[in-house]
Amino acid sequence: MDIIHLLPDSVANQIAAGEVIQRPASCLKELVENSLDAGATNIQVIVRDAGRTSLQVIDNGSGMSETDARMAFERHATSKIASAQDLFALRTMGFRGEALASICAVAQVEVLTRRETDEVGTRLCISGSHVESQEPCQCPVGTNIKVKNLFFNVPVRRKFLKTDQTELRNLLNEFYHIVLVYPHVQFTFVSNDEIILELPIGTEKQRIEAVFGKGNKPYTAQFVDIKTDTEIISIRGFVGKPETANKNPQQYFFVNGRYMRHPYFHKAVLTAYAGMLPGELNPSYFIYFDINPELIDVNIHPTKTEIKFQDEQTIFQILLATVKESLGKFNLTPSLDFNREGEIEMPLPSQRTDNSASFTTPHVVFDPNYNPFSRTNKTSSKGWEQLYAETREPQLPVNEEEPALFDMALTDITPYQYKSYLIVPCRLGLLLVNQHRAHTCVLYNQYIAQIDLGKGASQQLLFPEVIDFTPDEMVLLQTISEDLRVVGFELDQFSQNSYSISGTPATLNAQDIPNTIHNILHLIRETGANAKDEWRKKIALSLAKDTAIPNGKSLTKEEAQKLLEQLFELPSYRRTPDGQTVVSVITDDEIKRKFDI
Repeated sequence: MDIIHLLPDSVANQIAAGEVIQRPASCLKELVENSLDAGATNIQVIVRDAGRTSLQVIDNGSGMSETDARMAFERHATSKIASAQDLFALRTMGFRGEALASICAVAQVEVLTRRETDEVGTRLCISGSHVESQEPCQCPVGTNIKVKNLFFNVPVRRKFLKTDQTELRNLLNEFYHIVLVYPHVQFTFVSNDEIILELPIGTEKQRIEAVFGKGNKPYTAQFVDIKTDTEIISIRGFVGKPETANKNPQQYFFVNGRYMRHPYFHKAVLTAYAGMLPGELNPSYFIYFDINPELIDVNIHPTKTEIKFQDEQTIFQILLATVKESLGKFNLTPSLDFNREGEIEMPLPSQRTDNSASFTTPHVVFDPNYNPFSRTNKTSSKGWEQLYAETREPQLPVNEEEPALFDMALTDITPYQYKSYLIVPCRLGLLLVNQHRAHTCVLYNQYIAQIDLGKGASQQLLFPEVIDFTPDEMVLLQTISEDLRVVGFELDQFSQNSYSISGTPATLNAQDIPNTIHNILHLIRETGANAKDEWRKKIALSLAKDTAIPNGKSLTKEEAQKLLEQLFELPSYRRTPDGQTVVSVITDDEIKRKFDI
């Protein structure tokens, strides 16, 4: 009996939809890209319940005929390409012919569309790949597509959608990927009858300001322009000044009007900033590439955000040089002038004084009979552990069954402070404690306890502080606002894009309020925390880091002893909640070796 058979179209479409349509944001991307390919200059995105109930895209593009409206929802039906060769000269956003077929396979879709040359338009209703009706109707020029009840026939996929706030953030992030590269198109984003973003036609810089600008100070004032034209590629855009680097940068690459992720080119940008940025901070950038479509391949993944370049190494060097030149042009990087003579002279060996270091010809000893591939030269791997025994971190006690770490009570030990470290004698040798990380561990556990109890100590501000946020930050802030109140923040929504803060945790410096809240939002977004328990831990960790004793601060003997007592009372004191080392030991044997004992 034959066992191989063709899958029905409805099943095949649902399988394809699993790759193309993963969440409401995937629908938004595909529908808006179709609107752009249709030449639209005004696009409205209207969502309800973060796209779970409905997601509607209205444009004033070219529209479709009655036949095209029906054909558009067939698999691999497209107006963008006609042959395989066209894949290497793509100028359109879409080309696969999979998106609309995938959407209608897992949702209920209603389409209203009309061309300028037609007197009446077409209304088409499809549910789960089945056409329910198609009839003439009156509608404006362009296309209006409403996707309702996404994954209504795939309950497992619907169950795995995140909360409305998380899905709305995903929608906004996908929306940013498109609007930032099409400033000549007017966009509107409406969620649950509330206008979240209204973006008029303008320049690229004006569009960036409209999306990310907040407060009185222009957001784009922190950027410098970059621009270069070569035979291979044209690069333009904006890179942030080093002093504006932060933990939550906006970093975007676009190529031929398409958003892309490219770690290799990201490395080129960071290399241009080498030596100018503090440890954990990164620059923001918005960089646009224009290149011959024949030199790139966008047909790698259905999302079309992974793009292969024919000559990545050359483009890496061009991008690196372009960013460095722009930063240097605005006196943001030190420069060397090789046209100036006589400032640095290297003395010849014969000109060196008696105090100069003498040069000695190096002598290399080698065995001419050595053959690395000979079995007789191979040594046994037994005992390899001994080679690294000296570099291993000594095991510290973690419970009461193990030997005590100290010979006496901590109150009888006088810690010695060296820069950012506390040094105390212990049974194993000398114990080094990073005071900032130690205090972070202590405060983290205190904040977690406050959250579990549902109340935390708060201090009132004399003058409430108003903080502005981007639309996606506002969505996330509304999600975690109750947990922020639990740890001591008192906040109320002040306007569509701002909150008023009237109280803060008792341990927080009032000057750090905006930075602390933005750090919390960044940590939750960066780690992808979605569950309530996860983001509560991120809130506690971010607050603990911001309010912990700063590195280098001098502590009194009592403060140092109290910190050590609190640290070693914790069930886990070796590392911070995000894995950073808190304590380290220099053993007696290591100290003896330093003195050749």
